[in-house]
Amino acid sequence: MSTLSDHIEAYIKRMLRSSHDNSVELSRAQMADDFSCVPSQINYVLSTRFTLERGYIVESRRGGGGYIRIGHVPVGDDQTHAVRVLQSIGSELSEKQMENILVYLKDHHVISPQQLQLIRGIVQQEVGRINQGRDVVRASVIRSLLFFIIESKC
Repeated sequence: MSTLSDHIEAYIKRMLRSSHDNSVELSRAQMADDFSCVPSQINYVLSTRFTLERGYIVESRRGGGGYIRIGHVPVGDDQTHAVRVLQSIGSELSEKQMENILVYLKDHHVISPQQLQLIRGIVQQEVGRINQGRDVVRASVIRSLLFFIIESKC
């Protein structure tokens, strides 16, 4: 079952696909009216689903003439960007950062939905075994799994 956040995300992605320059300018208040929600719901979707890790830049200006501008990060081909994402993973990786990276790679067809679920399961199993250092283990496991997947596609 889709949530309101899913519908808002899908709407913005449709607008991005139909734009000529891979960016859109939206009114937060207008979107809130269109979706019969509060503007903070729009903010939530933007801050969780249109992040840099997922390949988006969001520029926002509040106030009477305020706007939201959303665009894709120019990255070249998806495989090259996937390697850059892999290289950018530091010694620690939060669960939210991991999720953003996985969704980005799925959305850009670097990993399949099944691979995404498998990676989540493996990470959860490995991280669930320890009490401290979860972000360190998560980063290590993600790097290893993504390296294997990306390498197998080359």
